[in-house]
Amino acid sequence: MSSIELIDTSVRDGNQSLWGATGLDTGMMLQIAPVMDRVGFGAIDFTTSTHMAVAVRFKQENPWERIRLMRETTPNTPLSFLTTGMRFISWEAASHEVMSLAFQLLVNAGIRRFAIMDPMNSIDAMLTMADLTRKAGGETNVAALTFTLSPMHDDAHFATCTAKLAKSGKFDRIYLKDPGGLLTPERATTLIPALKMVMGKTPLEVHSHCTIGLAQFSYLEAATHGAQSLHTATRALANGTSQPPADMVARNLRDMGHGVDIDDAALAEMDNYFSALAVSEGLPPGQPQEFDRSYFRHQMPGGMMGTLKRQLAETKRLHLLPQVLEEAEQVRADLGYPIMVTPFSQVVATVAALNVINGERYKTLPDEVVRYVLGRFGAPTMPLDANLEDRIRSSKRAKELDDEPHMASIDELRRKLGKDLSDEEFLLRAVMPADQVDAMLATGDARRTYDPSHKPVKSLISRMAARDDLHSVEINKPGFKLEMLRT
Repeated sequence: MSSIELIDTSVRDGNQSLWGATGLDTGMMLQIAPVMDRVGFGAIDFTTSTHMAVAVRFKQENPWERIRLMRETTPNTPLSFLTTGMRFISWEAASHEVMSLAFQLLVNAGIRRFAIMDPMNSIDAMLTMADLTRKAGGETNVAALTFTLSPMHDDAHFATCTAKLAKSGKFDRIYLKDPGGLLTPERATTLIPALKMVMGKTPLEVHSHCTIGLAQFSYLEAATHGAQSLHTATRALANGTSQPPADMVARNLRDMGHGVDIDDAALAEMDNYFSALAVSEGLPPGQPQEFDRSYFRHQMPGGMMGTLKRQLAETKRLHLLPQVLEEAEQVRADLGYPIMVTPFSQVVATVAALNVINGERYKTLPDEVVRYVLGRFGAPTMPLDANLEDRIRSSKRAKELDDEPHMASIDELRRKLGKDLSDEEFLLRAVMPADQVDAMLATGDARRTYDPSHKPVKSLISRMAARDDLHSVEINKPGFKLEMLRT
């Protein structure tokens, strides 16, 4: 039996899948980072451009500073950045010079590993990004080939793509990415050997989700058939629509005779911290999922499922979720079976939700759908519904978007935004609303520490400060004294 490496996904995919990507801030990550560094993970799946945007928009925190601080506290474990195609934060495809700048800034901040994914599994696009990340100084390139189900995505298709990636010489590892948790144990017994046969000595990683309860079983089959690395999360951020829990995966692998070289005590400390954080912040820990065969039809990935639930809840429409998921199956087919991964899972989910809310199919079409049909994200996997394609292409909005310029060059953007900006601020302003970047800068430095046990005291103080009838408060307990006076 072989030794199996674990890649941690807690702060990126676990946070996104279970807590809508907004559950953790910089201080929460930094507090546990030294412990994570001791566990012995092969890498930490740390961020994407989408998560960087969330840091700015929802936390008013500098995402570049977050990477730097995390890098300082995890010197032994590479931080990984997942690409979502030739785009950075913006939905629009970016120029090579914009992507080159983004990758260079990520390397400068502390990203050592790039998981290179294209939402259409475009091999050419992945090879281009690999050249750009390597030129920027990235230490490890991992080709992230996205698993999906459609009439064309059989084992031979994935093996052909894998062979091209492995033979290019541009990737150090290959990573089978299963965002919907659709890889069954039975499929793993045929697909993993098919990939290994064409990969040579290139290591294979497997990343799946527990969305319908299959990932833990599929992981064991993947390891048996040659996968060297598995993506897992800490207890509170595992299960549900996230990855399998690291401690249980390690236990099962060892029971089968595999080696798993991690510090179990450090992993337990990490589990305890995030479990306490979840309780303190009122965040729901992941729970084991029941098998739901409908996922094989709509294929909504774990991260998008968490975001979709949050967005429907915010508009008091969470009860519509079953209808939206059912509608997503039809939308995906009409759009030519796009792979359900960023940004296409967002496109499909948004259109499905609008169809259900409006009570009419395709009454409202976001610009991203029009751009998709116009080919701005690449060529669709399969033909689109002819009537829908004709309707969109002949629309007034399609003509307007077809005539719009693509993202401006760096020189044009600098003339527009200001030549005195730092590269980091410039890039954020180039792809995000100015008021969100302004709010981030006005907020100042993010907190560097976090203690879950302090949350009840802070909540109590906040509630007391809001009361007009209290003029003074004194709290005394052994080793602690707090006095508050209204002035």
